[in-house]
Amino acid sequence: MTICIIGGTTLAGTLGNRLLDRGVDVVFGVREEFNFKPVEWRILQWQKRKVTGYCEAIEEADIVLVCCENEYLPKVCECLKNPKNKEKLVIDCTNGKFKPELGCNTSYLEQTSGHQKVVKAFNNLGVDYPHSDPLGLIRETYYCGDEPHEKTRVKRLIELLGFKAIDAGKLENAYLLEAVYHLRNEISFMKNGSKDCQFGLMTV
Repeated sequence: MTICIIGGTTLAGTLGNRLLDRGVDVVFGVREEFNFKPVEWRILQWQKRKVTGYCEAIEEADIVLVCCENEYLPKVCECLKNPKNKEKLVIDCTNGKFKPELGCNTSYLEQTSGHQKVVKAFNNLGVDYPHSDPLGLIRETYYCGDEPHEKTRVKRLIELLGFKAIDAGKLENAYLLEAVYHLRNEISFMKNGSKDCQFGLMTV
């Protein structure tokens, strides 16, 4: 199994390196003009890890994690439209802007690419993770999707990466997961800009 990590973000580098440490075959997809100045990306180059363009990386993978900035989602969708990619599992790890009238990134990705196998997960981490969680408070991530088999694959991936997997139901709930992310950011801002505020799920 090969996993593709799309995006030149700290989230992409962090998840990709964790998977590499666990013996998973990983290919990284970055935009053409990507600057390899961040240390973590220079290290990946030095280690001769596979870093290529969006479309090339997606074509090589069985599972695609979308961890890029929002401005690059149209390009990712164009790559996903390739008929060769229609059976790949796509995991949307991003968050749209906090504007309810615009919907959420998962709906955009699904509708624009026409891709059928889409699951939402890891979005509570944010594309700047782990910088957004300097105290290491995040222990869980939520996921939602429509197909039970694909959700099971995502649950196993979440647990492989060291998080507790919380099932949030159908893919239509993706906008709720993005809302949780934005709510955490708003609360953090109200606490003098602190990024140490995180949600945790309690069972009673």
